[in-house]
Amino acid sequence: MPDASMSDDSALILDAVDKFLEKDVAPYVRNLEAADEYPTQVADKLAELGMFGATISAEYGGLGLEIKTYSKIVERVAAVWMSVSGIFNSHLIMAAAVERFGNEDMKREYLPKFAAGDIRGGIALTERDAGTDLQAIRTRAVRDGDEYVINGTKTWITNSVKGDMLAVLVKTDPDAEPRHRGMSLILVPKSAGYKAHKLKKLGYRGIDTGEVEFVDVRVPVTNLIGDAEGRGLQQILGGLELGRINVAARGVGVANAALQDSLDYATQRKTFGKPIAEHQAIQIKLADMATRVQAARKLVEDAAVAYDAGERCDMEAGMAKLFATEAAMENAAEAMRIHGAYGYSPEYNVERYYRDAPLLCIGEGTNELQRIIIAKQLVERHGQ
Repeated sequence: MPDASMSDDSALILDAVDKFLEKDVAPYVRNLEAADEYPTQVADKLAELGMFGATISAEYGGLGLEIKTYSKIVERVAAVWMSVSGIFNSHLIMAAAVERFGNEDMKREYLPKFAAGDIRGGIALTERDAGTDLQAIRTRAVRDGDEYVINGTKTWITNSVKGDMLAVLVKTDPDAEPRHRGMSLILVPKSAGYKAHKLKKLGYRGIDTGEVEFVDVRVPVTNLIGDAEGRGLQQILGGLELGRINVAARGVGVANAALQDSLDYATQRKTFGKPIAEHQAIQIKLADMATRVQAARKLVEDAAVAYDAGERCDMEAGMAKLFATEAAMENAAEAMRIHGAYGYSPEYNVERYYRDAPLLCIGEGTNELQRIIIAKQLVERHGQ
């Protein structure tokens, strides 16, 4: 639906994204996804479009987009192939950490290269025994003169195999109490020697998701993000607000793709002498699917507006992430029911939506965690 509040520049950017998706992504999705092949040419086209610098300030060579516009880009991308949105989202969370907390030398050194896509990367947080509970991480960074020596293993890390750099959450003081005071965020280039291997997944194929091993990996102390150790958890949690808005926007994209495909199929497929869209059982499904999409889109917009205004938005981002990703799950399942046997076949895109959607309920903080965040903020704000 047209957005009267959108600037001409934003409308032009969205139009360029639509043309890119139609020409350079949609015709190749099925083959790349089936082969679980990294879309190198798509990633390079993203760089040409400026997507690796979408939210980086113009001062450092980025597009400096408002998150309201950025979330609309993500929605469009995810509707065509959700995996593509991960290529630049994880990268932009890394960039946001540098822009918000890095010193000026670090910003000048890295942000222009991030924005151009000359250096591409992501964030390395999760470990086998530390996902939602990030304070339980075990990866260590020990200072040795002017360098940190990093040892540990991270898993489920986007852009770790094909990317060039990771912002790695480490323990610089494992004995600190509370535990978060011993955590720091450090930029680690792949050239420093970490190893990554690709993990197999049910969905979200094509994009590289890897396990990363750090064995005596050395980086300069100047790669520490921020002016002191012990602030890594706070730094990355701020970036996760952006990540959750992104995941929520992906949810809207997948939910809407499932709806549009179902509308196409329901108006063409006939039973008992009429299109199945004229059967009340199908109409009820379509109505619920469309309502979920519109409600999810509004929640994403509210969270994006709060983020753009510089307001605390962990509750709004949590609500958007919770509702939009559950909408993607429900719409994907309903789309499969509407398509019948064809929904279970790779001949149609519906089975891919059904495989991709569950990740959205897990990534960037599980939906169970989102409910806890929302409830805590409701109680806190109620007392103000």
